[in-house]
Amino acid sequence: MKKAGILLLLGMLLGTALYAQQNEEEAVKQTIVTMFDAMRAGDSSLLATTFHPEMTLKSVGMNKEGQVQLRNENAKEFLKAVGTPHDIVWDERILSWEIRIDGPMATAWTEYQFYAGERFSHCGVNAFQLIKQNGKWTIFHIADTRRKEGCLNE
Repeated sequence: MKKAGILLLLGMLLGTALYAQQNEEEAVKQTIVTMFDAMRAGDSSLLATTFHPEMTLKSVGMNKEGQVQLRNENAKEFLKAVGTPHDIVWDERILSWEIRIDGPMATAWTEYQFYAGERFSHCGVNAFQLIKQNGKWTIFHIADTRRKEGCLNE
């Protein structure tokens, strides 16, 4: 009878841990979904709520000579660009999610396709780094790739 009680307790603890992990993954995912919703809406105020104050952006791509390069982007300029009225909707569509969490840090790897209005622009992968402070997940770094070849819509 003691063994059954111990097994039941262990099962409950594992179930609770898995439930908590799933909740954290959903919270991380929701932060990123909110970021893309804000982009589509052109709402820089909402977008800013998803960013950590020390947010950084990097992009890995090819230059005109076909060499790999790392580009730095300014998070404040990105916020400004999103909030500046534009005629077309910036629509980044996430195709897949892989989220990993260790305590207050999370990584999300997402494949995406980007549309400017109805026109396909490019595809790639986002690598998000998030931090949980004061009960809230925010994005402190995004690295992405951008390409026009090898995309699912081809």
